[in-house]
Amino acid sequence: MHPPEPVTPEPLRPVTRPLLTQSWLDLAFLHWAIDPDDAARLLPAGTVPDTFGGATYVGLVPFRMYRVGWFNLPGIPYLGTFPETNVRLYTVDEQGRRGVAFRSLDASRLLPVLAARTGFRLPYAWSRMRLHSRGDTRTYISARRWPGPRTARSRITLRIGAPVTDPTPLEHFLTARWGLHHTVAGRLRYLRNVHPRWPLRRAELLECDETLLAAAGLPGLSGPPMSVLYSPGVPVRFGRPANA
Repeated sequence: MHPPEPVTPEPLRPVTRPLLTQSWLDLAFLHWAIDPDDAARLLPAGTVPDTFGGATYVGLVPFRMYRVGWFNLPGIPYLGTFPETNVRLYTVDEQGRRGVAFRSLDASRLLPVLAARTGFRLPYAWSRMRLHSRGDTRTYISARRWPGPRTARSRITLRIGAPVTDPTPLEHFLTARWGLHHTVAGRLRYLRNVHPRWPLRRAELLECDETLLAAAGLPGLSGPPMSVLYSPGVPVRFGRPANA
């Protein structure tokens, strides 16, 4: 197994011929530290937990998906624009490529959910979702419809704080992830993404009532997240899937 690639705030390699384009807007990054052994059983075969300081992490990330598009075509305004909340773990493969593995992705548009489940074998779920913005606060609400469990839900409110002018190494580790590991037809695949450096801000968590982590196979997490960040967002380009 190759050693893990360095953690970098900008992508290591460009995506010159994108498969998908989109923007991720109004993101909240909530993270809890977990034991790598607890994460390992939930990861795609061929990956291991990516660790920092002996721990790995689970992220709960609500945001607005904006104008998903194919290749270099303009993004779709309605079907390609919707709230989303994902639960993700941190991975590294035998080639040393760092990434994330999604345990769940809740989204409010049924057609993109079906397309992602069928075409990419990603664990998308159709959910009722809303994002409320008022001044410097954001409230993200999600309640799962299909395929369940119907008890999977979340309500997260945060207050946006000062810009992060000098992110810590851990904050880079949690946010600067340049690929996605997932399994298609029994084979590990790696889907690379590129975007500008994250514009991050501190955030105060005002409310976090959620069952998404337990529904994703991560019960028993107690206490507030150890890291809460916010970003207004970035434009994103995905490359073609590659074997991992």
